[in-house]
Amino acid sequence: MPPFVHRITKYDPAHRDERGHYTGAEDTVSDYGPVEEAYLAAIAAFAEAAGIDQLEIREPQIGGFAHFGLEPPIDGYGLADLFPAGAAGFHDGALVPIAVGLELVRSMLRDNGAWCRLEAGEAFTVHVGRDQYIYIGSNQPCETALARTRALGLFPERLDASPYDFAPDDPAYVQRPADPDFWDRLHWTVSVHRAVFLEETFAGNASRWHRLTRDNIETVRSQLAPRAQLAVWPDLLTDVDTAVAALPDEGLVEIVWENEDGQITSTVVDETQFEAVTSRHATARAAGVVSMYADEDLPLFTAVLPDSDGVLRARWQTEPTPSDRDWAFLKTLRRGQVVTGTVTHIASFGVTFVDIGGFTAMINIPQLSWRPFDQPSDVVSVGQEVTAEVLDVDMVGERVPLSLRAVQEDPWPQVAQRIGQMVTGPVTKVVPFGVFVRIEDREDGFQGLVHTSELDESRDVVEVGDVLPVKIIDVDLARRRIALSHVQALTSPPAGQPCG
Repeated sequence: MPPFVHRITKYDPAHRDERGHYTGAEDTVSDYGPVEEAYLAAIAAFAEAAGIDQLEIREPQIGGFAHFGLEPPIDGYGLADLFPAGAAGFHDGALVPIAVGLELVRSMLRDNGAWCRLEAGEAFTVHVGRDQYIYIGSNQPCETALARTRALGLFPERLDASPYDFAPDDPAYVQRPADPDFWDRLHWTVSVHRAVFLEETFAGNASRWHRLTRDNIETVRSQLAPRAQLAVWPDLLTDVDTAVAALPDEGLVEIVWENEDGQITSTVVDETQFEAVTSRHATARAAGVVSMYADEDLPLFTAVLPDSDGVLRARWQTEPTPSDRDWAFLKTLRRGQVVTGTVTHIASFGVTFVDIGGFTAMINIPQLSWRPFDQPSDVVSVGQEVTAEVLDVDMVGERVPLSLRAVQEDPWPQVAQRIGQMVTGPVTKVVPFGVFVRIEDREDGFQGLVHTSELDESRDVVEVGDVLPVKIIDVDLARRRIALSHVQALTSPPAGQPCG
């Protein structure tokens, strides 16, 4: 924040008691006259002294905190005629000339219902606080502006910082950008759900709703306000009677309505307003209800629009959804990384699920072991801690396949060195084209195929459990197959004599 910060007020410090409370006659609302003009003139003087000719709107809000409640809000929140595109022009990152910035300050002084921070990078800030307190930060001492402020009858006081400086609710929270991965996941989600809702919040307490289909995602995307906060919801709309029946007995909710023309609007109400709102929207063709309380009715996932250069400058923070938390964790992973986790479940179809830092990854059957096994539970068990390698990080499907065998030594090259050896092993399986024989004295030992053409014709029947002498005649490392011969084992010279 700029190093030179001053609080500008109409309150004479001489009229404060020992606790710092103002005891004078000045009102805490705007006079809509000379005092209000003095505030604006003082800000203009500071901007001129700092060489600032335009300001950036940051964290715009409408209603709620934006309205201090000392005066009733007005239609348009004092933004009328300031933004050609309407209220959607009042968005984070919008650059306005000083003249427009001063009109925004006027609407905040009048408590019209809109609020924002006004900044010029790290060089200049203007914050409007409760009770007509203004905080100006500058990278210049601005002595001439201070003199001008005093001449206007206002009182500047030097502070270490503005109490309205931006501070994240959770410094550790990682914002999810609306990057190509986000849009790919949105396309994927729409294909799964057929239709979802995109809530576009362009200012605090001000949002637009869009019903997305496969055909309109890119059209909606092109019309979003810069730096908007996005929330993807499952299809909320149902018939109006069902939506009304879902209203709670009490509490704050957002009701989403779709009219006969397909236009979607929303309004935030409490139980005292339910009847009036539902009566007003009796002709709507569909409606939905979203709780406004934390941890209730969370969207599928959220994101924030980056600037056109791909840099995420908006400072929105929302309650992270499970998908958002998964995304943040996935961003810490990379292909080839070795992770440790706990086996949580072995599915009936064979996939093993592993908890790695709160995220559920999976191990497909071929990645459990280099060696043969009958079922995954022969290799791992629920509750077992395992170490595995990350094979891929799928940001769209939010999946992470792991490999246990990738962190184990591959025994196949050693098997390949045994070509030409004679071994004796049990028959493990009989198939129409031959039999399989285990060539290692262990339960998970490798097995090779003795093709029918390599079986001794003098044997009428070969059954599972029979012990056969075999010769290792080939090891296909690419397809992980071992070829054996019973015939060659019977005709090979005794041990110690050359083969062939």
